[in-house]
Amino acid sequence: MKSRLHLIPVPLGGDNPQDVLPAPLFEVIGSLKLFFVEELRTARRFLSKAGLKGQIDALTLYELNEHTSDEQIEEYAKLLKQQEAGLLSEAGLPAVADPGALLVKLAHQLDIEVVPYVGPSSLMMALMSSGMNGQCFAFTGYLPIKRQERRARIEELEKVSRQMNQTQIIIETPYRNDSLMEDLITICKESTCICVAADLTLPGQYIRTRTVADWRKSPITIGKRPCVFVLQA
Repeated sequence: MKSRLHLIPVPLGGDNPQDVLPAPLFEVIGSLKLFFVEELRTARRFLSKAGLKGQIDALTLYELNEHTSDEQIEEYAKLLKQQEAGLLSEAGLPAVADPGALLVKLAHQLDIEVVPYVGPSSLMMALMSSGMNGQCFAFTGYLPIKRQERRARIEELEKVSRQMNQTQIIIETPYRNDSLMEDLITICKESTCICVAADLTLPGQYIRTRTVADWRKSPITIGKRPCVFVLQA
């Protein structure tokens, strides 16, 4: 029997996993003893809520995040030949805007079966609720940190969006949310639409799509919340 790498979704906030994830997934989680996780404390908390409370010490957890070297991930991949494992992101879908993608790539190279499961994606939830083009879109990820470079990138993305009728999906580190929003409504044309999707699935969920002209009239403070920005010119 071939080994498998299970791609296990995680709720976006503090939700009870049973309220968000499909029931068969918990049987899979309960059968695994090896996990590659973005952050140990968060992973332990999730696994405990997912039915492994009191069993965490019997599990083997390896951190896989932006600080993990490619060489270390290659060593992790070798373990997949010996034992089935789960891959967990900090929130949402593993290997999507997540450093776990290299492990998935190596699993394919080693002829290890990769098994994805249904779960929440803040990117897709923001897109589907934005009212923008869901047939042609691009996930841009993080923009440059330096303001001049970031503003130049925004101009470029708006131009591509206009030319291709393509929706652009952007994320940002929470403490730079308001700085990014300021740049978006300063640089983009008045007719361009921007959706702010913050705290998705959480009690304070906020989703609004408005033109840049309207955002300028009624600016908001997003604060340090998980947020996805969606743009269409």
